[in-house]
Amino acid sequence: MRNKKKKFHVTTTISRSLVFFSGQLKALSDDFEVCAISSEKDGLLEFAENEGVKSHYIRMARPISVLTDLVSLFKFIVFFVKERPYIVHGNTPKASLLSMVAAWLTRRPIRIYMCHGIRYQGTQGNMRKLLMLMERITCRCATSVLCVSRGVMNTFEAEKICRKSKMKVIGAGSACGIDTSYFSISNVDRNIRKELNISANDFIFTFIGRIVEDKGVNELVEAFNSLSKVKSNIHLIMVGAEERELNPISSRAVRLMKENQRIYAVGRQTDVRPFLAASNAFVLPSYREGFGLVLAEAGAMGIPSITTNIIGCNEIIEDGVNGNIVTARSANELYKMLLYWVDNPQIVEQYKKVARSMIVGRYDRAVVHKAYNAYYKSLVS
Repeated sequence: MRNKKKKFHVTTTISRSLVFFSGQLKALSDDFEVCAISSEKDGLLEFAENEGVKSHYIRMARPISVLTDLVSLFKFIVFFVKERPYIVHGNTPKASLLSMVAAWLTRRPIRIYMCHGIRYQGTQGNMRKLLMLMERITCRCATSVLCVSRGVMNTFEAEKICRKSKMKVIGAGSACGIDTSYFSISNVDRNIRKELNISANDFIFTFIGRIVEDKGVNELVEAFNSLSKVKSNIHLIMVGAEERELNPISSRAVRLMKENQRIYAVGRQTDVRPFLAASNAFVLPSYREGFGLVLAEAGAMGIPSITTNIIGCNEIIEDGVNGNIVTARSANELYKMLLYWVDNPQIVEQYKKVARSMIVGRYDRAVVHKAYNAYYKSLVS
């Protein structure tokens, strides 16, 4: 008689974050009974249907909300008592905290916290202390902590968030790897340059991400605006939604994005590949990242990057190899690097030649999924 599959519950605060597990949960369902737990009902149901796994809705608030968080914790506890999952896999800060505490209280055997980034970086005072305490509680309740980069793991160890023996980085890092067959310039037939009426000889910088302060948008807009006054053949495409409640950009940056005719704010896009294919360079001047997935996506498209010297980003981009690294929060240093790339196209071309091969060699999704699935199966063998 075939052994019954063990239950594997994956949690995220919002269903959009489940994209990290696209394709992977479907593969895991060969060995486990998989259930995705998140808020945003419609997105959760759609994801679960696409992956062929079960789903369970629990309302969670992204910001700290004591009453809502306690209600969510209670619902996690009730669900775990009923379902008795063998593995609980927490992702994103709030869902990880709630699911790890609930899994610990209900004595679930394997409790995995996957840390995608360090939320307390960039905060100060009591808020920083509170967020660090939340991370310590999450790690304490987990039986193992998977870090998406070595920088995250080293920071957690140095700041005494989690002991090193409990942490692990799978392969070269990342939560899910890159679908390098999908992120390939050969698969793109949409011509963004033609749509935006940009000459084939002009230089395009592209940013993809949330339009928020922590992504370095203020510095990027400031640096590009200054550069556009001395260079007439440059453009900046901004792909992503502006968030005006959590971590908004400055009023000056908002104004410059509207006034500068060579800045194109195109909003959130379901397919970012055409924008990368149209680019000469990708720019991510972020203050904090766990891994910097979009840098890997750009690299898979053969696009070199300018990014900041922060954990995650400085593991994907090697300065002077597949891009360049600047200091975070420095509009002046970013300006100089943008100017250097425009004035030295041969250097950009040199970086471009190795950009894709570096990503394929380190982060190809099939290889990353295989490594993660082997790890999960080893926990129950």
